Amino acid sequence: MSSRAIPIVMDAGPLSDAAAKATAEAQAHAHADDPSQPLAGPAPVFVMVGDTPIDEAEIAREMQFHRADDPHAARQAAATTLVIRELVRRECERLQLAVEAIDGETEDEARVRVLVDAEVALPEADEAALRQYYEANQARLHHPDAIRARHILLAAAPSDIAARQRAQQHGEELIGALREEPDRFIEFAMRHSACPSREQGGELGWIERGDTVPEFDRQLFMLKPGMAGLTVETRYGHHVVEVLERVDGEPLSFEDARERIAAYLETQAQQNALHQYLHILAQRHGVEGIALGD
Repeated sequence: MSSRAIPIVMDAGPLSDAAAKATAEAQAHAHADDPSQPLAGPAPVFVMVGDTPIDEAEIAREMQFHRADDPHAARQAAATTLVIRELVRRECERLQLAVEAIDGETEDEARVRVLVDAEVALPEADEAALRQYYEANQARLHHPDAIRARHILLAAAPSDIAARQRAQQHGEELIGALREEPDRFIEFAMRHSACPSREQGGELGWIERGDTVPEFDRQLFMLKPGMAGLTVETRYGHHVVEVLERVDGEPLSFEDARERIAAYLETQAQQNALHQYLHILAQRHGVEGIALGD
């Protein structure tokens, strides 16, 4: 059985102006004495699980696995992970559960699996819940929309503003020419496109939602059949796009949608059950310095 991620949302909480200040002061003091030396003395502690401290050095090491633009968010995620890990370890010991890693699991992953299997009831969605969800969400339950399109990619690096402006201008010139002579699309694609599809005259075939990069996907499915009046800009440059055919997905019957609905509802129920169980563990063992999300 594969490892399970336990979803927790953490409040901004007390992770902590005091922590940042204490760490900065310690680093400044150490640097003043000898910048090549590690911090003197033990790392400060602001997070506790029972009588087990989770110090700032341990949190800093864990942060490498929780990359974020905001260092505070990375620290929050790292501290949360360490708190959950310690709660799970303590509960496995309390219950005297036999933990053995399988299928390449780490010991921590094995503990989560064993504890969840032993203690957390993971409900399955019943027929009434499936039908209720289907009735309330029929507009969202349909076969994928699909578009058959062709394009001409005028490549430009994301950071090269001048090149992107030239690509846009060139694309607008091609659109103007194709309005006058639409039969020249294949010729223009083979001459101007930087995409390998140029060998097929720019033909992309049938595309369903999610098949391409998000920015192309989002704009493509806003188009009607025919030549797009403006270029479509993506990370790769500017695209001249012609929609050849469009098929809107047919609504799904309950039987066709049943498996999808069941998977969604069971995932939601499992997340709620795991979330509630972690709150029980936090109350049982005691957590200080960090708030597990409600």
